[in-house]
Amino acid sequence: MNKLKTIFFGTPDIAVPYLELAHELTDVQLVVTQADKPRGRGMVITPCPVKSRALELGLPVRSPDKLKDIYEEVKNIPFDIGVVVAFGKIFRPDFLALAKTGFLNVHFSLLPLLRGAAPVQHSLFNNFSKTGVSVFWIAPGMDDGPLFLQKEIPIDPQDDAQSLFGKLIPLGLEALKETLTRLEAGEIIKIPQTGEPTLAPMIKKEGALICFDTMAAEEIHHRVRGLACGPKARTSICLHGKEEPLQILRTRLPDGPEPPADAAVRAGTVLRVESPNGILVKCKQGSIWITQVHPAGKKPMPAAAYANGHGIKPGTEVFIFHG
Repeated sequence: MNKLKTIFFGTPDIAVPYLELAHELTDVQLVVTQADKPRGRGMVITPCPVKSRALELGLPVRSPDKLKDIYEEVKNIPFDIGVVVAFGKIFRPDFLALAKTGFLNVHFSLLPLLRGAAPVQHSLFNNFSKTGVSVFWIAPGMDDGPLFLQKEIPIDPQDDAQSLFGKLIPLGLEALKETLTRLEAGEIIKIPQTGEPTLAPMIKKEGALICFDTMAAEEIHHRVRGLACGPKARTSICLHGKEEPLQILRTRLPDGPEPPADAAVRAGTVLRVESPNGILVKCKQGSIWITQVHPAGKKPMPAAAYANGHGIKPGTEVFIFHG
């Protein structure tokens, strides 16, 4: 049996194992990634992870600024399926029509929930109890094409974006392997998405701000979980009359019911400092333990060590975000 002829579209690290699987199971005609960009501290023009791996595998690669720049080339490549994983560009209808069977995308949510660029992060922001992977046929809309298959997993309360990606990537590989195997056997499945869709847009820099005076403790905790892979949750801290940025890497909600809040204590006030718990901070509603932080220009450290090193004591209003 002849292998499916595919073109693979992907860019970041998480797409690399999917390229490897496509290379193993199909005849990859071309790999398409986003254009090379400045990376690292030296801002050196560097190929993305998928391009680097494709070159190691001896596969032809194109990294156009726009898909229309390679339309004529792709038009002349006979291929059955476009396989798309974390590519980051929108496909026009004329480009989608180039594949004999269609374009398949591996998406890290149970569509139609969390359509968009950041489904893993938003599943944590919203404290979902489950999520999964959808393999679906790309249509001109935003992640609204028919499904080939879905696989579901629970989200552990201790999961953050990093650990959840660690579970979803192998689940997605399992889903893609099953999809390609069934396609090679001639089985084509197109199940319309049903239910109310929700969105998971790309997280902008301002979406990483933690404001204790406007956010409840649970909201802060779930946002920190979702931002574990970046952009990292951040706030401003006032030390000795100066405002400094501070990344918040890990948090924990207090165990058990909290005592009645003192209305005179402002949000952003430090309530306790202790090791290993960290810094307990008053929020708009409730309080939260900050357990790990990353000060500017230094390495990540336990929050209690940071507090002790900077003279942060209970009763000080240091976690007030000023914009």
